[in-house]
Amino acid sequence: MAAKTIGRYIVTDSRICHGSPVFRGTRILVADVLEQVANGMSWDAIIEEWRGSLSREAIAEAIKLARKALISRAPELAVA
Repeated sequence: MAAKTIGRYIVTDSRICHGSPVFRGTRILVADVLEQVANGMSWDAIIEEWRGSLSREAIAEAIKLARKALISRAPELAVA
């Protein structure tokens, strides 16, 4: 699988982290950052944790894409 651009800051590449979405130019998993946001970590603390390898814009893009994915898959995820 070739590298695929998901957004300005997010890509997938089968050669990097088994094809999981990562932030461009890093091996930082988008899922890890979304988990940090979900756990209430401030964006500034997240950026510091990753030693400045992320920007506020990159985190915002991850959240927007996660929202879009949730909305499009909500019927499949609904518990009966």
